[in-house]
Amino acid sequence: MRITGLALVPPPTAAELPKVTPELLASVLARYSRSNQGIGAILSKVDLANPDASIDRILNFVDYGHASIGGLTGGLAVALDDVSMWLAYKVFEIAQMADGQESSTRYITMDASNLPTAAELGIPDDLAQRWSALMAKAFAVYHAEYARLDALATAKPELVRVPANAKPAVVTRLRKNYALDRARYFIPLATRTNVGLVQTSRMWAVTVKHLDSLPHPEARAAAKLIRDELLKQSPRLMRHSFAEKSYQEQAAQELRTSLELGLARLSTAQLRDEVWVKVDRDTPPWLPERQPFSESLRHRANRYGQQGTATRRMRVSFAWNNMALAELRDLNRHRTGNRYTPLIQAGFYLPPEIPAAPHATLLEEQAALTRELMQRGSPAYVYSLLLGAQTPFEHGTHADKFIYEAELRTGMGAHFRYAEHLSAVLYEFFRQVPEARDWVVEGTAEPE
Repeated sequence: MRITGLALVPPPTAAELPKVTPELLASVLARYSRSNQGIGAILSKVDLANPDASIDRILNFVDYGHASIGGLTGGLAVALDDVSMWLAYKVFEIAQMADGQESSTRYITMDASNLPTAAELGIPDDLAQRWSALMAKAFAVYHAEYARLDALATAKPELVRVPANAKPAVVTRLRKNYALDRARYFIPLATRTNVGLVQTSRMWAVTVKHLDSLPHPEARAAAKLIRDELLKQSPRLMRHSFAEKSYQEQAAQELRTSLELGLARLSTAQLRDEVWVKVDRDTPPWLPERQPFSESLRHRANRYGQQGTATRRMRVSFAWNNMALAELRDLNRHRTGNRYTPLIQAGFYLPPEIPAAPHATLLEEQAALTRELMQRGSPAYVYSLLLGAQTPFEHGTHADKFIYEAELRTGMGAHFRYAEHLSAVLYEFFRQVPEARDWVVEGTAEPE
């Protein structure tokens, strides 16, 4: 695991602008909110070459509950190299106000050399060899299925849904993606990936505090390394980033829930799709919604257009019973609202192009190891899961954000399984909000 902080510098066109560090920026803007002077007058009283006195005086407010000041630091960028896919998922779950990206499974090295060690992940010593052997088998199956599917797509190009007049390079890319996106369900969740995140010092402190409070050694190791990097840019605010009892207690309770549900529902059989959608249009009696639903959406040129109050005030919660971890990794990155999953294996998804029978032995071995780790109460059970593991997943947000997600995840270039999941939720949403049918654009996910 390598953690690298990235310091932003102004472009040449901004050479004449005042230069401030992240914490000095927070200090100056905090003073700005408590003054009728302009920003120039405040900056004139700060020694930009020696800003510590100003910073310390103003950032004391943070210790008295004014945490919003920590949000004035601007975006601090951190790159997390070689963290497990589980840790990447967890960081995005925690950092709901961050902008970020994770490496695609299409571009990650897929073999046992790209796994953290069992010790780094907290795998019990007596299970370490068994875990390593299982991961190696999973990678071998992934490569075998990729090769088979790539050959199938070469022999039957109509399977790939190539656009008309596509160039040879595009045809090759789409063919490979066809195989990669279907073989990926055998990838271990422990596989190393890379994550880049940008968020304020305030939110970094919360993220690191949360990671430091988890029972997973990898999370706590990451917390220390991230903190060490951010101390270079925001030393005062990062003192609020250490483990805290309320975070530890909630993490412990969530782990107990996951272990209980996981042991009760552990299965390698594929779950049939079920969705749940709850729409709440209630408004205060003294502030009813006056905009017709159609007027909220009809003026958009695409999904990025502004929506009206009819959808921005409508609450929508939606959930799937069987979200494979492969899809969860991406759907978990929709930042609005709250997302929740116990992260268990209630079933195992394989696309229609991959028969389950030849892989029954691998999946039974994997489930047996997961069961053993859960019975021991080990948080490291997550590292025994493969991306095909199906878990319940719930997301609560507002209708405008839900509509954006549904249009995005069924639109051009969307993964085929995203489209299936979001289409099912849209069907139920349309049943409850029938006037949405004429204005929400459900795509066909072509080409992949």
